[in-house]
Amino acid sequence: MGIFHFHQGRGPLLVSMPHVGLEIPDELKNDMTDDALSLVDTDWYIDQLYNFLAEMDVSVITAKYSRYVVDLNRSTDGQSLYPGQKVTGLCPFETFDEKPIYKKGKFPNINQRVETYWQPYHNKIRSELDRIKEKHGRAMLWDAHSIKSRVPMLFDGQLPDLNLGTGNGISADHQLVDKLDRIISQSSFSSTLNGRFKGGYITRHYGDPKNNIHAVQLEISQVTYMDEEPVARFNEKKANKLRPVLVKLIETMIE
Repeated sequence: MGIFHFHQGRGPLLVSMPHVGLEIPDELKNDMTDDALSLVDTDWYIDQLYNFLAEMDVSVITAKYSRYVVDLNRSTDGQSLYPGQKVTGLCPFETFDEKPIYKKGKFPNINQRVETYWQPYHNKIRSELDRIKEKHGRAMLWDAHSIKSRVPMLFDGQLPDLNLGTGNGISADHQLVDKLDRIISQSSFSSTLNGRFKGGYITRHYGDPKNNIHAVQLEISQVTYMDEEPVARFNEKKANKLRPVLVKLIETMIE
């Protein structure tokens, strides 16, 4: 294995962290720029932020490799998640700051990366959701993400703190989503539902409410739990203010 990290819980929830990976295979590093090797677009410290999951007995799958190797939250057919808007692809060619990921004349072998890195991650999601549903009669999927509070390439101004996405209502039961949205709305954090980030490939592909599989994405503005500048640094004081809200959201998914 070695392509991802996985912990199996006994509950009805699987938490996915597809953009937390920090590794780039040695054979790919020589093709990449220094900007790429800084891994600036990582979902920094998401696993540390969600450190309470172990006590909640849920299944967790986390990426080992950087999104610059392959983006596990993109479709292999190249279809845009947000038609008409600037997006990054399956094997991105530029960072969120629009700096090149590859040295001049270098290109990714997309088919090889899908086979080696993308497919195993998704095979595991599928098999775990099937196992959970068989055991519990339902399967819940929480796709955990974060991003810089300001990314001019992707959105104007500052992003709301908590961005809940359900593919515009297709990936999860509406009553469940209402409960989640209410928890966030009653917190001290700014929020939006199906705003700029509506849920990526994972949320939209696996969410199937009619068959009792419910998927939700939460995109968190990194300013809520870390110091963004001058370097990405986890901030425990900030994180401890956010964690109680996250715990309530995860408890609601489980219940």
